[in-house]
This record gives sequence, structure tokens and C-alpha cells, in this order.
Amino acid sequence: MRLVILGGSGSGKSTQAQSLCTHFDIPLISTGEILREAIANSSKLGCCVLPYVKKGEFVPDELIIEFISSRIIEPDVQRGWILEGYPRTAFQAEELDFLLDKLGQKLSFAVYLQVSEAVMVSRSLGRSLPDDQPEIVQRRVELFYDRTIPILEYYDRRRRLLTINGDQPPDIVLENIISLIG
Repeated sequence: MRLVILGGSGSGKSTQAQSLCTHFDIPLISTGEILREAIANSSKLGCCVLPYVKKGEFVPDELIIEFISSRIIEPDVQRGWILEGYPRTAFQAEELDFLLDKLGQKLSFAVYLQVSEAVMVSRSLGRSLPDDQPEIVQRRVELFYDRTIPILEYYDRRRRLLTINGDQPPDIVLENIISLIG
């Protein structure tokens, strides 16, 4: 099982990704978590991405693609994985498909957790992450609509998109995802 979890800031991506990892017994690759950890540890990756994260901007494609490329060839993810926080652009989605083709793998589904802008903002501001400041959250929501919506079209054209109402309680959202995946 290879899944991509898509949705705006505060849509429940992390919650659902973790639950799906437990359900399918596969690892989670959370770019947000990895980037926050890299920043906290002042690693090379952390220093490179810090200026973008501080402004609520997406990390440049070449940096994040390089990271994902090295991560999905590791032994622990050979049976499958769930990607949360990547891809964030249609270009990244296409690059992921190229990489998977090269590895002889295929994406099972892209799961889109659809929530309203108001829900995205209120949920994000209710978290205690250091990058969940009002102006940064608003910027991420704007970027989501500008850059992520084309990903939905990309995966829809490839018949890989599952759209789920993310405004429901987390256990209902999970049940809906699992039933659609089959």
C-alpha cells in the first residue's frame, strides 16, 4: 500500500496518516515532522528549509524531492508507506510518479481530506506547533489553494484520487478512507 495524504493545513492529514499506518502496518513519512525535527536539530536540511518555514512558504521542489527520493528507497518502506505533507505541487506529484516508475512501484491512492478554509484556519490555530502563527497559517491556506488544487486534478486524471469529507469526526473519516481503499 502506497498512499499520499492531501489536504490543507489542519485538515487532519497527520491524524489520518498515523491511523492508516497503524491499520496497514506501514511506515509514515511525514515531511512536516521531519522538517520540524531537522530545524530543531539545526541539521543541514534544517538550516536550508528554516527560512521557508518561518515565512509559511513551501520548501523548494529540488530540496524536498531530493529528500523524498532518498527516503522511499530505504529498507523499512519497501512494503509500502504513507506520505503526509508531500507532494505539495503538481510538479512534485509528477516527480513522485517518475521516481516510483523508476523503482518499479506504483501509488495506490491519493487521499484528499476536504475541509473548508474556516476549519483549516481554526484547527491550525488550535494546535501548539511553533509554525502555527495566524499570519503563517493564513499564508499556508493561500498556498494550498494556489498550488495543491492542481495536484487533485493530476491524481483525478490518473484515477488515483479519493476525496473524503474531513469535517467529520476522525474515526468516521478513517472508516470512509478504509472502505474506499477496499
